[in-house]
Amino acid sequence: MNQIPPLFQALSFAGALLILLGYAGAQFGFLNSRRPVYNVVNAAGSLILGFIALRPFQLGFVVLEFTWAAISIWALLAGWQQKPAA
Repeated sequence: MNQIPPLFQALSFAGALLILLGYAGAQFGFLNSRRPVYNVVNAAGSLILGFIALRPFQLGFVVLEFTWAAISIWALLAGWQQKPAA
């Protein structure tokens, strides 16, 4: 049985916690999914988990996490490019 190093365990916990904070924050109303912080926590958490899923390679998790990160980063960049309403 392969043991996962404690550092990887801590990083995966941090990544999961970031994603869950974003989700819970949106569900309970203390984070707005249209604000940058929501996409930052989602992107950071999913990037961490995506890199963790590379070794050992887990295709489903790699696709899920890196797609999640790409969507979050796209939304973050799109939000910065929008001009404020006058």
